[in-house]
Amino acid sequence: MQNIVIKGGARLSGEVRVSGSKNAALPILASSLLCSGRSIYRNVPALGDVRTMQRLLGDLGAKITTRPAGTTIVDTSTVDNVEAPYDLVKTMRASVVVLGPLTARHGRARVSLPGGCAIGARPIDQHLKGLAAMGAKIELAHGYVTTRARRLHGATIAFDMVTVTGTENLMMAAALADGHTTLENAAREPEVEELARVLNKMGARIRGAGTHLITIDGVEELHPVEHAIIPDRIEAGTLLVAAAVTRGNVLVRDCLLEHLEAVVAKLRAAGVDVTPEDGGLRVRAKADLKPVDISTQPFPGFPTDMQAQFMVLATRAKGQSVLIETIFENRFMHVPELQRMGADIQVEGRTVIVRGPTKLTGAQVMATDLRASASLVLAGLVAEGKTEVRRIYHLDRGYDRLDKKLRALGADVRRSKGGL
Repeated sequence: MQNIVIKGGARLSGEVRVSGSKNAALPILASSLLCSGRSIYRNVPALGDVRTMQRLLGDLGAKITTRPAGTTIVDTSTVDNVEAPYDLVKTMRASVVVLGPLTARHGRARVSLPGGCAIGARPIDQHLKGLAAMGAKIELAHGYVTTRARRLHGATIAFDMVTVTGTENLMMAAALADGHTTLENAAREPEVEELARVLNKMGARIRGAGTHLITIDGVEELHPVEHAIIPDRIEAGTLLVAAAVTRGNVLVRDCLLEHLEAVVAKLRAAGVDVTPEDGGLRVRAKADLKPVDISTQPFPGFPTDMQAQFMVLATRAKGQSVLIETIFENRFMHVPELQRMGADIQVEGRTVIVRGPTKLTGAQVMATDLRASASLVLAGLVAEGKTEVRRIYHLDRGYDRLDKKLRALGADVRRSKGGL
């Protein structure tokens, strides 16, 4: 199993491009199931989770072709299977987004229940509630959910909580449903808006994506599409923080400010200079960093997927920072690893208090989830000596060649199968 070894101390400088969005690519690839034919997707990131989705679509009968420069071609004219098995869903919870498209187009689906998650419970009850309201018969047995519907019909669905994948699943299902569907308390994330943009290019009639109220008028059929995926805002945010913690000067290209306003606001509050430039953002950190308080919220609030990275930033700031995690109940598993590196962090329920600045020293650390792995890499960039991050398959699930991008900016980062 590969590890990442980092020798800390380098100030990052130069330019880097952000890859396509993982959280946009996954449901967009799944949306190909809503029609028959050959869809072409560009700027698809080279990630473990994307490969899992491609494999799942292949298991369902689609023909998958990948080309250089991030192009994926999905031909769904041969789809003849409606089961998403446990061995794939267990490795990537986002696999559940095939449930809505399969039910809408094929009238049935059998999808493994995703089960627990390292960062907390993430049930799909809101997905099932919505499909039931649209006329699907639902059966839960033997670890699978089975849905059946001759044709779904429109409904008014009010989510009990904001759910990104729930909004995406039901939006896709409603695109082929008979009549009008309203989704209330819908997720507002850019990835939801991007999916709606793709569905509308396929012939759907969706309005309000990016707001809490989405309306869909179902159509008889959809057609294949060609589309380029938006940049990954979490990768972009991670690179911005990497430049900030190393007191670097980096231009992050293909970086959309409108997707990162909460992150950029906190960076500026910490004393980091962030300015739009040439289709991206330039980040400079010259003065001492200031402490910041953060509470994670659904978009457009501060993203939970940036909480771990900002915890590393807080270890470099002069004073006390308070980070509150409101989305997931178990998303501080990176804290003990940061403490092993010398961070002064105190956990009180869903609140973390970070006192800085503290001297971090290199150590062997273990990644527990995707964003935790990124935070440990960031910590390694500023730690004295060498840091070895183990179980980096988590990192490769959601970051497209992050180690190579950091190395191009001057970081001493390499992959290794050995120890320090």
